[in-house]
Amino acid sequence: MRVVSWNVNGLRSVHRKGFLPWLAGCRAQVVGLQEVRARADQLPDEVRSPPRWKTHFVAAERPGYSGVGLYSRLEPDEVVTVLGVGELDVEGRLQIARFGKLTVVNGYFPNGNGKDRDLSRIPYKLTFYRRLFERLEKPLRDGGRVLVMGDFNTAHQELDLARPKENRETSGFRPEEREEFDRWLRAGWVDTFRHFNKGGGHYSWWSQRFGVREKNIGWRIDYVLASPAAMTYVRKAGIHPDVLGSDHCPVSVDLDPAVR
Repeated sequence: MRVVSWNVNGLRSVHRKGFLPWLAGCRAQVVGLQEVRARADQLPDEVRSPPRWKTHFVAAERPGYSGVGLYSRLEPDEVVTVLGVGELDVEGRLQIARFGKLTVVNGYFPNGNGKDRDLSRIPYKLTFYRRLFERLEKPLRDGGRVLVMGDFNTAHQELDLARPKENRETSGFRPEEREEFDRWLRAGWVDTFRHFNKGGGHYSWWSQRFGVREKNIGWRIDYVLASPAAMTYVRKAGIHPDVLGSDHCPVSVDLDPAVR
């Protein structure tokens, strides 16, 4: 069973660059998208409801901003889209979908930069992290099989970005952001990719400046975290930099089908 996460940086845009052929060939049972940047009724029919896929979309109140989408081969038993905090929920950043015994959380974690790249949104970003952490504490404690995937907008360690020294004061690598990520791992969440791959040079986002992606000057800010109970079923984790169309690439986990 494959679960895939991808920040598409605009679903209508990535559709023009081959999203549906990719979706048909990615061999996934669940695909979570971030930064959809459209309401469901603004998407072409073939994207909103492709054959043999169940879909669910959450849009931000602000037009053309944020948003998440879920494609699954099976209908989820339920999908929760709010944390109960108005200022967080209006940005359309969350889907918590249950498939039998497996819960898949698709999250688009906020960037800490304000309009002028002034770090002013870091408190908002950390509030989202903390409220979602609290929402998932009970299933984690009770041995639930939970995956949390998405664009976390944080590079955890120095090996998770190409130029750590130059970015110590940049949102996404600030100490308070990295410490919050650490807190999740201390609580028992497992960084699935790092569990299988200990080395550097693996990134999921690159600046759109000319030549940056080709030189692999990137950041690893897209993750699939697994609860200990879910990690028992994880067989493989991957990053797919060969998939183009967005400034991010997909990340994935393969699980034993018995996880459901």
